[in-house]
Amino acid sequence: VQLQASGGGLVQAGGSLRLSCAASGRIIRMDGMGWYRQAPGKERELVATITTGGATNYADSVKGRFTISWDSAKNTVYLLMNSLKPEDTAVYYCNADQPVYKTVLDEMVAERVIWGQGTQVTVSS
Repeated sequence: VQLQASGGGLVQAGGSLRLSCAASGRIIRMDGMGWYRQAPGKERELVATITTGGATNYADSVKGRFTISWDSAKNTVYLLMNSLKPEDTAVYYCNADQPVYKTVLDEMVAERVIWGQGTQVTVSS
């Protein structure tokens, strides 16, 4: 299973971006997907998560500005970011929570979490 994130870029404060993260592979199920971010010199922090049942969780710093959604048919999670601020500047990472999948050898594998590569979001003031 691989997670491919896209949609990052440079935007002015107050602008919007939409991040996408597509999970590929022979996925059987996942408990949910999420977005985290890491700014220079800081630890990685939660941005938003969504479960298969549609329950969402947001960091206080992004509530009301960011919206997470998941297209289960495409195994793709999105993060719509509005009213962006310079402090939102970070590398954004997506993950898959408790994925179960089959390998090319038809073996079933269960992992705790799988991370995608990051996508840079830069918000200028």
